[in-house]
Amino acid sequence: MLVDKKTQKYDRQLRLWQAEGQLALENSKVCLINGTATGCEIIKDLVLPGIGSFTVVDGKLVDGADAGITFFLDADKIGSSRAQAVTELLQELNEDVKGFHLAEDPVTIIETRPEYFLQFTIVIATEIPENSLLKLAEILWIAKIPLVVVRSVGFIGYFRIIVPEHTVVETHPDNINDLRLDKPFPALQQFADTFDFDSMDPTDHGHIPYVVILLKYLNQWKREHGGNLPRTYSERDEYKSIISRGKRCSDEENFDEALANVWKACMPSRVPREIEEILNDATCENITADSSNFWIIARAIRDFVANEGQGLLPLAGTVPDMKAYTTGYVALQSAYHQQARQDISVIRSRVNDILNSIGRTADSIHDDEIDSFCKNAAHIKVIRYRSLQEEYISDPKKVELEQWLQDPQDNIIHYVLLRAVDRFYATHLHHPDAATFFSEDDSEGLGEAAKSEFESLKAQVHSLLEAWQISNPPEHLDDYIHEICRAGGSELPNIASLIGGLVSQEVIKLITHQYVTVNNTCIFDGVRSVSSTYVL
Repeated sequence: MLVDKKTQKYDRQLRLWQAEGQLALENSKVCLINGTATGCEIIKDLVLPGIGSFTVVDGKLVDGADAGITFFLDADKIGSSRAQAVTELLQELNEDVKGFHLAEDPVTIIETRPEYFLQFTIVIATEIPENSLLKLAEILWIAKIPLVVVRSVGFIGYFRIIVPEHTVVETHPDNINDLRLDKPFPALQQFADTFDFDSMDPTDHGHIPYVVILLKYLNQWKREHGGNLPRTYSERDEYKSIISRGKRCSDEENFDEALANVWKACMPSRVPREIEEILNDATCENITADSSNFWIIARAIRDFVANEGQGLLPLAGTVPDMKAYTTGYVALQSAYHQQARQDISVIRSRVNDILNSIGRTADSIHDDEIDSFCKNAAHIKVIRYRSLQEEYISDPKKVELEQWLQDPQDNIIHYVLLRAVDRFYATHLHHPDAATFFSEDDSEGLGEAAKSEFESLKAQVHSLLEAWQISNPPEHLDDYIHEICRAGGSELPNIASLIGGLVSQEVIKLITHQYVTVNNTCIFDGVRSVSSTYVL
């Protein structure tokens, strides 16, 4: 079979997020604010899988430090536009990706023409002062454009995702099988009834699909126990004993499979609690012309559950592998598949009715989108992030911060330090100075200038803790402050590369709406090689 060049080129990633995910990547426009070492690593890891385009916004010129820590800058680029230099080298990684640059100060753009950033699918911000970052975050929040804030200082890496809402249909759980053994649909029960266990010869008996075995003996159990499922440990053991007695010989693999999957028969079919919360969400109730496809389909499924589904989600229609004759397995697959298609047909009709009621055409939501939603209905995800204004100004999570800070091993201390560094920078217009941190004239290793900056940064840390009403500072606070001062705001190539990989992975999730993203902050400590996530 002939395979086109694009499929050959992106074969591995197509296995991860399929053609729909790849198309979303190829239609994306990514903006990187400041071509730092970490920023370049992020874009590198997005250019390789084939985003549509990227734009680097950076008003700085390349200096010696840039050339020393950034793999996409050489010494001969010193003095040239950093935006242009990194764009040229990054674009060489993939001829299918378009690269653009804007050699202007991003802070000035945020202040004077912030609408510039509204053209992008996602914005990645590095080295942005706090005040400008808050303004950018508010602009993108209103436009519902994801913003990813990234920091890399010394051995510490940080990123924060900011977007009002992110919905995921294809979360890629380990198992999406929905066998419905406790509530078999007619076609499944009819298929199971075609197997007469007692009259089958040994070979056929050893090829009964384990789904049929579980269903047969579950029906027997329910008849003997008032229609109830095996609930307790002892009841499940009794149910397993009934199955075991049905074996004709010790090496019947299909019966062993049934015994290994008893839990699937004992779990009652119901709408998971998290999915109930989504279906009962106000956004699902109040559908308008501005509602996303996700919420329109979710509303159709909610109505299906309340009516045709009789309290159940649409059938996923997938069947796990098992020991069985090919003809029997295909027939079993067909039963599940046909029921799933019937459920999808009902939901398609309900989606059309909703679209008609809000003045949208039926073709505005494709069948493939509905198919995927129905298949994954039990695993969909809605993540609502906190805005940066909530975190920084109106509603910081004081209680959680205080609890986290009591653990001397918790990475949250680095969050406090990074916030303090931002405030230090706003006052001094530079990071704590590593160049003056050590002095040969000082037996303690601290020069006078460094001491002053250390005390200034320490004051900012205590100011933050007081604002958060945290009375007991963390253990060894001075040691952490010394370390962040020693870094001097510099990036390390290995940490930049690692954070670049982490962030690019989250950006791909945001663009493709596949897999579950971090909510909402991740901090990496390169000294201990420990990462932590927080909802801040």
